[in-house]
Amino acid sequence: MGRAKKVVLAYSGGVDTSVCIPYLKQEWGVEEVITLAADLGQGDELEPIRQKALDSGAAVSLVENMQETFIRDYAFPAIQANALYENRYPLSTSLARPLIAKALVEAAAKYGADAVAHGCTGKGNDQVRFDVSIAALNPDLKVLTPAREWGMSREETIAYGEQFGIPTPVKKSSPYSIDLNLLGRSVEAGPLEDPWTEALEEVYAMTKAIADTPDTPEYLEITFEQGIPVAVNGKTYGPVELFEYLNPIVGGHGIGRLDMVENRLVGIKSREIYEAPAILMLIQAHRDLESLTLAKDVSHYKRGIEETYANLVYDGQWYSPLKTALDAFIQDTQKYVNGTVRVKLFKGTATVVGRKSADSLYTEDLATYGSSDAFDHKAAEGFIYVWGLPTRVWAQKRRG
Repeated sequence: MGRAKKVVLAYSGGVDTSVCIPYLKQEWGVEEVITLAADLGQGDELEPIRQKALDSGAAVSLVENMQETFIRDYAFPAIQANALYENRYPLSTSLARPLIAKALVEAAAKYGADAVAHGCTGKGNDQVRFDVSIAALNPDLKVLTPAREWGMSREETIAYGEQFGIPTPVKKSSPYSIDLNLLGRSVEAGPLEDPWTEALEEVYAMTKAIADTPDTPEYLEITFEQGIPVAVNGKTYGPVELFEYLNPIVGGHGIGRLDMVENRLVGIKSREIYEAPAILMLIQAHRDLESLTLAKDVSHYKRGIEETYANLVYDGQWYSPLKTALDAFIQDTQKYVNGTVRVKLFKGTATVVGRKSADSLYTEDLATYGSSDAFDHKAAEGFIYVWGLPTRVWAQKRRG
């Protein structure tokens, strides 16, 4: 089709992205395909993935470790925003997409490519996240989407790849579609497509069943600096280390499972299983610390901002003007979100049982009912009269 001469392809090592390489060259006349695999802590052996791209016909096969950037520049801002899509999902998969899109655009600039490509299908959210993010970062780049356009079934895709030496994948015993990174796992398809069917224990890998969790609680003290988690139980951790340390501990108490029907961006409802132990617990702890350190009106107004923020991230608008504006608001609110939150992990629940901060707005002399009470109770009468005046006038008028 002659759409582009040199293309940077987002590459995972799976069937679809491997077949994209010969397909782009044979069907669309692309002269050179450069693949880019992102290491986001999914635990894959990346050297075989790099080699598979070359064996499938890539001219250059890039593998980039993006774990640190992923946590620092994408996960931490989402924690500061308490971002939960539909008040539940902590965007563990969604947050990776704008980072990969940025890497594609940067690689295209470095290698002089006139297009980028991905292997997303036409039913998912990721196609939107990639296409919109790429357009925001470089609107002049073409975006090629072979898997959205080739119209092949999985069997036909495998057969097409075999013609070009791409080996038939080992038959998967698992019927599930799984996405994994440092923040968590998302699982869909197979038996899960029936929302009435309970997910079997085999679906889970990062969290233990309640029956297998410890019979004694465990306490974690999470220290935040300007809304960012920096230490656990007094020990400082780097961004990647933090999640590598917390995920097995929190998941080991059966915490971090979500089973939900969510509204996809393309209008389809989808049943998803998520495991995201650390980030769910960190958002809970961070929100609690904000209750101690944010003024009432700021805290209440931020709640609405958080929902909008989560929707923007889910909908692929990470690089949009509104998201950038909300970032400025959120960052300003985080200046004094400093302190430590004590979380009790036990039998599938993470419960905040203590919080302290040098920037706390909690004043014991005002809150106490004891002898040190400094609140002027007589002031309440005048306050209530003025506060209730509009309601009183309204009631008098209604009563005629």
